[in-house]
Amino acid sequence: MTDKIALALGAMIALALGYDLLRHDMAGSLLVARKFMELIDYLAFWR
Repeated sequence: MTDKIALALGAMIALALGYDLLRHDMAGSLLVARKFMELIDYLAFWR
């Protein structure tokens, strides 16, 4: 991955988090974090 691509991806993630914070009080990010934790628990079960 080149530096330009990494910076663009980082900027897009930061903008998405900023938008979610300003418009939705981090509800979308919290949902994604909860689903990620469920996925980790599910994968740990099969380990």
